[in-house]
Amino acid sequence: MDLRKDDLARDLDAALQTRKELGKEYEAEIVDSFLARLDARLDARVEQRVAERLGSPGTPQRRPGNPQFKVQVLSLVMGIPLSAIAAESSGLLGLIVCWAGIVGINVSSARSGRSRERNRGGWE
Repeated sequence: MDLRKDDLARDLDAALQTRKELGKEYEAEIVDSFLARLDARLDARVEQRVAERLGSPGTPQRRPGNPQFKVQVLSLVMGIPLSAIAAESSGLLGLIVCWAGIVGINVSSARSGRSRERNRGGWE
């Protein structure tokens, strides 16, 4: 298992244990704290990938006209209200399921975009 996945699993487990200890009164704060840590990790990964893409010549660039880019932006925009709804109705589990779906959509979009690029000969 990847070290980042171990850290994420530990953070999630800590959030769940904290929720058990403190009770439902502090659920919103616990979820916010976990999401802040997750957001920081995602920001770091995005920055790393952008740096890799900008640093490697010959790599296709993400452009606003790209359908993949549209899916990514739309998923981030829709992720905010969906997170609020999921957290309010189902708590932490609903929030995790919500973001798992958003990640699944983005992974699927990325894979289909890569296969289109390979079929066009854009990837070496």
